[in-house]
Amino acid sequence: MNVSLIIVLVVLGLVLIYGASIYNRLVALKNRYQNAFAQIEVQLKRRYDLIPNLVETAKGYMAHERETLQAVTEARNTALAGLKHAAAQPGEPGAMAELAGAEGALGAALGRFNMVMEAYPDLKASENMRQLSETLTSTENRVAFARQAFNDAVMQYNTYKQSFPPILLAGPLGHREDAALLEFEDSAEIQAAPKVSF
Repeated sequence: MNVSLIIVLVVLGLVLIYGASIYNRLVALKNRYQNAFAQIEVQLKRRYDLIPNLVETAKGYMAHERETLQAVTEARNTALAGLKHAAAQPGEPGAMAELAGAEGALGAALGRFNMVMEAYPDLKASENMRQLSETLTSTENRVAFARQAFNDAVMQYNTYKQSFPPILLAGPLGHREDAALLEFEDSAEIQAAPKVSF
């Protein structure tokens, strides 16, 4: 009787230890993708902080392009609101979709801004505008790297959560929903240089 009770207790202990290891791994993977999103947030905020400077620099040269400048400012504000919502719930599908949509609109507005800027050679030659453009491009690259790290972390979390046996314990342990990837149009597609042929 004592031997069978010891065996049952040992088996229960092993099951609890294994369940705890699954829970700890889920928490670690969730923390990893939330931290990765925090890195995206830092870079996007940096980008959003550069945009008003870009618009202010352009205002002096592009007095007749008020609509374009206003569209960039409005798109930036919408993207900032989307980022705040997503930062409160990293990985939540609705928040990620909202941020992706806002980023797409901002990218399109910046693309139009760049096209209009082509008509103002003095603006393009401005040292301040060149520096801002270079910083913005550098920030775009950082956003892309941070987004890739976030998406990789989300994939690891989702893959582990959906595998067997973690799938049996994930829901009861509070990990019900899959985390959503952050996918938005690449800046290269939005701001693609026109093709020139001779």
